[in-house]
Amino acid sequence: LVLLLSVLSLAAGGKLLVVPVDGSRWLGMREVLDNLRQKGHEIVVVAPEINVHIKPSENFIMKMYPTPFTKEEVDASIHSFSREVFAEGSFLERFLKIYQHLKNFSAISLSTCEHLLYNKELVSYLEESKFDAVLTDPVVLCGQILAEHLSVPSVFFLRVMPCGLDSEATQCPSPPSYVPRVFTGYTDRMSFLQRVKNLILDIPKYLLCDFVFQPYAKLASEFLQQDVTVLDLLRQASIWLMRLDFVLDYPRPLMPNIIVIGGVNCAHKKLTQ
Repeated sequence: LVLLLSVLSLAAGGKLLVVPVDGSRWLGMREVLDNLRQKGHEIVVVAPEINVHIKPSENFIMKMYPTPFTKEEVDASIHSFSREVFAEGSFLERFLKIYQHLKNFSAISLSTCEHLLYNKELVSYLEESKFDAVLTDPVVLCGQILAEHLSVPSVFFLRVMPCGLDSEATQCPSPPSYVPRVFTGYTDRMSFLQRVKNLILDIPKYLLCDFVFQPYAKLASEFLQQDVTVLDLLRQASIWLMRLDFVLDYPRPLMPNIIVIGGVNCAHKKLTQ
């Protein structure tokens, strides 16, 4: 009887806190949550009241909190940024456009994060819920800040981090003299001059990332009451679930806690003739 009870306890589902990022990133995560629920896990999703795609479901508990933005502002920010990511043009043109859109998107995301962290009623509920882990997309660091506050392990679910922060945080080699940078259009076979240009074009990322992510480091330091950096937060992740596919992405060294799950969101349907 004791042995049977111990086996049943090991098979019990866990309690998962999910702090998603709206837009296509949430659509990629939602199918995974449906499967986790089928395996017996209890899931609580925390999201702002004003969002684009994050809607209630019978597969998880939804906890929402107010923000000072209208749905029109959020829609415009996400859609305009999505268009610019795929727009054509020179490196400088694309960089300046994305910089401006990131500025707007970052302001909305940061304010949304502040309203979550300083929502005393909601945070008290999360503290009392005793979660086993936090699943979040680190492109907005709010979920990881909550994981640190709750002292629970975190799992990252993402496609890519801006400015190569994923490689830096996990200490994966990514030398700019060999790995093509975003917007260059280069392959992994570059001439000497292309390698030099690739190295030079790697410099603006520090300006971009400092502008976008430094406010989160300040917010985290104030909320957690200890000095932390963006890399400090990212390095605390237990598992990185990365939607990479080496058919589309360049092969590169990965650390043991990085699991490649490219294709996880492909439709499981038999193709017609």
